[in-house]
Amino acid sequence: MKTFEELGVREEIRKAIEELGFVQPMPVQEAVIPYLLGNLNDVIALAQTGTGKTAAFGIPLLERIDNTWRDTQALVLSPTRELCLQITDDIRDFAKYMDGIHVEAVYGGAAIEPQVRALKKGVQIIVATPGRLVDLMHRGKADLSQVTNIVLDEADEMLNMGFSESINEIFESLPKEHNTLMFSATMSKEVERVAKTYLHDYKEIVVGSRNEGAENVNHIYYMVNAKDKYLALKRIVDYYPKIFAIIFCRTKIETQEIADKLIKDGYNAESLHGDLSQQQRDLTMQKFRNHLTQLLVATDVAARGLDVDDLTHVINFGLPDDIENYTHRSGRTGRAGKKGTSISIVHSRRSLRFAISKRRLASSLCRLRFLLRRKSARSSFIR
Repeated sequence: MKTFEELGVREEIRKAIEELGFVQPMPVQEAVIPYLLGNLNDVIALAQTGTGKTAAFGIPLLERIDNTWRDTQALVLSPTRELCLQITDDIRDFAKYMDGIHVEAVYGGAAIEPQVRALKKGVQIIVATPGRLVDLMHRGKADLSQVTNIVLDEADEMLNMGFSESINEIFESLPKEHNTLMFSATMSKEVERVAKTYLHDYKEIVVGSRNEGAENVNHIYYMVNAKDKYLALKRIVDYYPKIFAIIFCRTKIETQEIADKLIKDGYNAESLHGDLSQQQRDLTMQKFRNHLTQLLVATDVAARGLDVDDLTHVINFGLPDDIENYTHRSGRTGRAGKKGTSISIVHSRRSLRFAISKRRLASSLCRLRFLLRRKSARSSFIR
């Protein structure tokens, strides 16, 4: 394994990342960093959350920045406000000993005026959600004409969230010669479409297995009667007294109901869904990241882009409709070389009224069983 110095990382950055605890490059960093230091090198990196992705693109972005001028030279797109802020903080940490580096996060759900003022002062690296960046472009406040590097972090999630048109518009505004890096947990059809449209002679770097869950995640499912799902959830939580988990629900109503039940029954839980204000969401996430909350009950949309250290479990209170969402959910745990567990609580309904739901459930369960067999996981049953 090479050192960061052997990868071509400058001394100022090495000093900063050593203070952050970086000893040796992780596999994705060793593969991506040297390639991105070159010109016109497009990359698709298939890697789970927690594999060291931010350093893999953040370090070469900083290496290529000319700090003597303030034009925007690099752009990072991410699906959520939370991930935007986290990436921004990480890149600023990497640049701690570099002079004249300005990194700014722009995202929706917050006042646009402070972001406009920050861009007016000059920002070399913009970290943005696609919708807010396009808004700033339309207002003439974001100029991408000098961007030589663009990163799409969690590209599959951004495309699943409906950002395709915004991403297309952003790419059309870039200069012809630039590096493009797409990070994705899965190689979906939408990711392939964007790659074929905007990337040229790209290199595909796979960390782990293509389109599979994190290698350090143990997959378990429990088959229960529909009326026993909540009881099964409580038994799981009781079995792991040191659990630190996200519990995924399918709807906002179900999310709030399960969180309320857990709180009423004496569990340290909170909800996260789209009906909460941004201030409530920020406070909930801050408490969860600081381990003041043990169980976060969330919808897929609210939990997209979350990056929380030391998550021991992901619990699927209901299976998602597609394997890509399951991969994203399970990838929240088992990060940075640590072990994690993804638990699915599965049920079937006998009523004809739920026939459509049954077909979706059977299809999802079939795909989950296929994944479990490939991962040599065990299945368990609660009666």
